[in-house]
Amino acid sequence: MPELVFFSGTMDCGKSTLALQIEHNRTARGLQGLIFTRDDRAGEGKLSSRLGLVTDAVEAGPGLDLYGYVVEELSRGGRVDYVIVDEAQFLLSGQIDQLARIVDDLELDVFAFGITTDFRTRLFPGSQRLIELADRLETLQVEAMCWCGARATHNARTVGGEMVVEGEQVVVGDVAQSAAEVGYEVLCRRHHRRRMTSATARAAALSPDVLPVTAT
Repeated sequence: MPELVFFSGTMDCGKSTLALQIEHNRTARGLQGLIFTRDDRAGEGKLSSRLGLVTDAVEAGPGLDLYGYVVEELSRGGRVDYVIVDEAQFLLSGQIDQLARIVDDLELDVFAFGITTDFRTRLFPGSQRLIELADRLETLQVEAMCWCGARATHNARTVGGEMVVEGEQVVVGDVAQSAAEVGYEVLCRRHHRRRMTSATARAAALSPDVLPVTAT
C-alpha cells in the first residue's frame, strides 16, 4: 500500500542526502519521481545536500497546490511513480493534507523530509501536521552531534556565534555560515537551554576570568 512517510531529525543529520539517495535508487530501477522542496540552501527549485549533491526540484511556495500539480502532470501524460518532499517543515498545514491526498487518491508513495522543531524548540506547522497524518514516522539514524560530543537534539539560531531565541520562525541559513551571518547550530538539550554554542564555549574557555591550572 502507498504510504506517506515522514523522515525527521535535526539539522545536519543527512535528511537531504537520504532524499537524494532515495531518488537515485528509484531512478536506477526505471521509476520517475517528482521532487518538491522549499527554501533550499542552494536556491529556489533545488534539492541539495551538504555533501555537494544537487538536483532540480519544484519550489513548493505557499500558493502551490501540491495535489493539483501532480494531477496536472499526470493529465499531460507525464509519469509520476512517487513524490519526494524536502524541507517539509516549511510547508503549510494544508499542503501536508494535499500530500496525504496524493497517497490516498492517486496511490503514490510520498517521502517527506524535514526537521521537527524550530530554534525555539517549537514544532513547525508542517512537521506537526505530518506527525498527525503520516502513515509512518522515521527518525534519521545519522545522529548530529553537539559541540560537547553529546547527541544533538535541538536546532539553535545564531548571530555572530551568539544564540538567539526571538525572531521570525523561518530565516534561511545553514550550519556553515560565517560568524557575521545568521546561522544555525545543532546542540544537545542541556546546551540549548543554557544558550551555549561552540563559539560561546570557546570564548568562556579563553576568558581571563577562568582561573589557570598550574602544575605542582
